[in-house]
Amino acid sequence: MTAPAAARRAAPGAAHRRITLASSVVGAVIVALDGTVLTVAQPTLQSDLDASFAQVQWTSTGYLIAVAGLLVFAGRLGDRYGHRRIFAFGILGFGAASAGIGLAPGIGWVIALRVAQGVFGALLQPATLGMLRAAYPPDRLGTPVALRTSAIGLAAAAGPLLGGVLVGHFGWRSVFFLNVIPALLMGAAALAVRAPSDPGTPIARPAVAGGLDVPGTCLLSVALVALVHTLAAVPDTGWTTATAAGAVVVAASGVAFVRRERRAPSPLVPSEVLGSATIGAALGILVTASAAMLGTLFTASYFLQRTLGLDPLETSLWALPGGVMMVLGAPVGAVLLRRLGPRRTATAASLALTLGVLVLAGSDRTSTALPVACGFLLLGTGFAMTMVTATTVVVGHASPSSAGVVGGLKQTAMNIGPVLGIAVAATLMAMTRDGAVGPPLAVLAAFSATGTLLALRLPGHKDPGRVAEPGPADAPPARLGR
Repeated sequence: MTAPAAARRAAPGAAHRRITLASSVVGAVIVALDGTVLTVAQPTLQSDLDASFAQVQWTSTGYLIAVAGLLVFAGRLGDRYGHRRIFAFGILGFGAASAGIGLAPGIGWVIALRVAQGVFGALLQPATLGMLRAAYPPDRLGTPVALRTSAIGLAAAAGPLLGGVLVGHFGWRSVFFLNVIPALLMGAAALAVRAPSDPGTPIARPAVAGGLDVPGTCLLSVALVALVHTLAAVPDTGWTTATAAGAVVVAASGVAFVRRERRAPSPLVPSEVLGSATIGAALGILVTASAAMLGTLFTASYFLQRTLGLDPLETSLWALPGGVMMVLGAPVGAVLLRRLGPRRTATAASLALTLGVLVLAGSDRTSTALPVACGFLLLGTGFAMTMVTATTVVVGHASPSSAGVVGGLKQTAMNIGPVLGIAVAATLMAMTRDGAVGPPLAVLAAFSATGTLLALRLPGHKDPGRVAEPGPADAPPARLGR
């Protein structure tokens, strides 16, 4: 074959990878922006719609519960029917729900549409990672994952500022219209561009009840919804009969789910994932790191504004090094991952994150901007590098036929971790005197240090995936004639 012919033959694959990467990044950014700008819009939304504080809280809680309960099932849908299709359906639905919220006449409609938005968000999030796993081999996942992480960091940092500008000039409804055009464009692109070979798209669809493990899905959804709801309620109500009952439901449904998965002929979470110590360690790192990060941000924000008397803009400026390093630390993590391997990179990242939490834990009424900025800088660096490393291991270590499930598990970890961290921080802050940040941040540093121990269980070699090529047992069911 001549060189021009080879180039022409390779071009469709290269074009597909570019579209896949763009879809993954834009999809993740849309979700990240939606969450950050909403926090800015909620006070105005409450006033404009004459809503109670509890109703406004449900615009966040309803979304979070819908996402948490469906992420893994949505990932399995992508494994069965093609990540590109599920992504297109999810992002188009997410955009339509956003437009509906922008036109909503009352708070009831806003809450209902936020729940619908959570359902579509659950569909598109695992697909953004599943598409990357299908398009890139494990040893090349680091760079696209780093680009995705940097974009999320940029969206998270820019979201409050962008939301403030939009709400101030155009009202709270404008922050929801922000997503509509990008969602429509990326959904159309995902439907229009076909991969040369889509391993996630079977020729004949298997029966839903047998192929998608509906009982397992229900058990996992109950466990995750109860967990999120219980953790979110603890800071406000403490450990009451209701929260204790929620913990019992989490434990019972979790145990039942594991037993179901070990016996099911077609489990929701395949045995290669459920029994993988490497994937389990990486997911644990994601939970502990996101709990430490978001819990620390929650605690530090209250400290800077209530104890030191900074206004929101000054608080953002003191914390700016963390946002900058969220963007810059991701590509650094990808480089270190290639050169040092997952174990050493994740260990260094977790140590940096822990050190950042401890630096901020030493803050008091005499603290100045420099030490606080250094703490945020370490925090952002460690978190970004941890996200790149753990995400690459989670997605790369699984076979392509399970990429959606592990993508769903990764996103689930990233939903549970922040709720856990904020619950711990808020509970401990209520127990401390004079707004001291030492006790809550010391506990959050212990969370991050646990991630350092889990990092020792990651592969030491430089290939974060190093999975065997899928054999017949790993192929999509339809291709085996099932």
